[in-house]
Amino acid sequence: MTPIAESQGRELTSSTYLSEIVWSADWDAKIDPCDDADIARMRASARTIEEHLTADKPVYGLTQGFGPLVVFDAESEMEQGSSLISHLGTGQGAPLAPDVSRLILWLRIQNMRKGYSAVTPRFWQILADLWNKGFTPVIPRHGTVSASGDLQPLAHAALAFGGQGRAWRRDGGGRWTTVPAKDALSALGHEPVDWPVREALAFVNGTGASLAQSIVNHQSALRLVQAAAMLTGRLAKLLGANPEHYDAGHGIARGQLGQLTAAEWIRRELPDGQARDPKRPLQEPYSLRCAPQVLGAVLDQLDNVGNVLALEVDGCQDNPITFEGRLLHGGNFHAMPVGLASDQTGLAMHMAVYLAERQLGLLLSPATNGDLPPMLTPRAGRGCGLAGVHISATSFVSRIRQLVYPSSLTTLPTNGWNQDHVPMALNGANSVAEALELGWLVIGSLALGVAQLAVMTGAPPADGGIWAELAGICPPLAEDRPMAGEVRAARDLLHRYATDALANGDAG
Repeated sequence: MTPIAESQGRELTSSTYLSEIVWSADWDAKIDPCDDADIARMRASARTIEEHLTADKPVYGLTQGFGPLVVFDAESEMEQGSSLISHLGTGQGAPLAPDVSRLILWLRIQNMRKGYSAVTPRFWQILADLWNKGFTPVIPRHGTVSASGDLQPLAHAALAFGGQGRAWRRDGGGRWTTVPAKDALSALGHEPVDWPVREALAFVNGTGASLAQSIVNHQSALRLVQAAAMLTGRLAKLLGANPEHYDAGHGIARGQLGQLTAAEWIRRELPDGQARDPKRPLQEPYSLRCAPQVLGAVLDQLDNVGNVLALEVDGCQDNPITFEGRLLHGGNFHAMPVGLASDQTGLAMHMAVYLAERQLGLLLSPATNGDLPPMLTPRAGRGCGLAGVHISATSFVSRIRQLVYPSSLTTLPTNGWNQDHVPMALNGANSVAEALELGWLVIGSLALGVAQLAVMTGAPPADGGIWAELAGICPPLAEDRPMAGEVRAARDLLHRYATDALANGDAG
């Protein structure tokens, strides 16, 4: 590998870090208890708050009301805590996935131990112990503007800790069901949690929901690029495309790090000594020739997104915060960094998916597939081959374009004069998650095209590995058949191999 290509490995370290964060929130993972340094920071933060209260200085949420009600005095800490999480229990819609909910809690619990939020170690340990035992609230996905943090989703999580709402339960086979949160707590031998206002504020005032979904989306998008590169390499091999298109020299000359990585991923599917088939053009259509440039640009954007999300994981998103003995009222809970990062994930991912759809189109046209039958059907006229697969893939791309419209362009003022600039970060992350589901179906669709191309070009059967498995999933089209299940199976296969490739260090 060239020195420039080696530097790309270092550039993608944020992706590895985020992968480790997701793993840290796995069902079987545990949150370590606070150490002496954690406890010291948390107690120092609490002392700062107490000093302000003793001096009769106003403290948001403790001596004053919430949001536009900050101009009114508040009195009861416990009543304020209950009021905060209760009035925000307005979320709606299908729940976020259990693994996303686990990650949300992990992020908020870890955030609360940093010593900026006046959370007591005793209360922190209650939440950590319940998480370690598997307690996972059901969190509705719609209803937050992500401005004063992801208030509604996090309030529903807090309500579940308090015995209201529902919680996830996983059986021995890994299947998820939901039960009343109070029953889930009882099964763990725990009473519902009472939320003092300090801890309630620290929990709901954060970007945990949009951040968690954005991290999961980022990891999925990175795998999708890996899968698209693998399919591009296989397609180039089967067609006999000009291997010069994927030479590292292009990336070195241009200096774009993502391009170097994408080209390397493509070359791994090409045999040593790959030569252009004389029947193929010197320069392939852009969907093949420019694949390193397109996928590389997507990788670079995902790398930038990963850096932003990694910083958000390590930072504090509370309000107010204590810092070096001072109490600071501000807006760290505003999820604009996450919102813009999520928007960029969607826009970049769409380009990788669109490339895959265009490659499928190239495969199905005799003008570009080497005079093979249209739609790769061996029964042209009587059979339709992959025509239906391509039509659906086109629909998926169109829907993706609707879904990845930047959520940051849909901001609306709310909450009186208080939240007059909001990022809509979770709205965007939810849409990107849905777009990724469709994007992976486009990858599965292209994989079916690659499998049929191998049959029609007479390529020798692959000896084990991904392409042999793909051939088993998608046998030759002797006659037309419904292929929706094969698209999903191919999607799952590519997802598995891309995940393994990245876990083995291909992303640095």
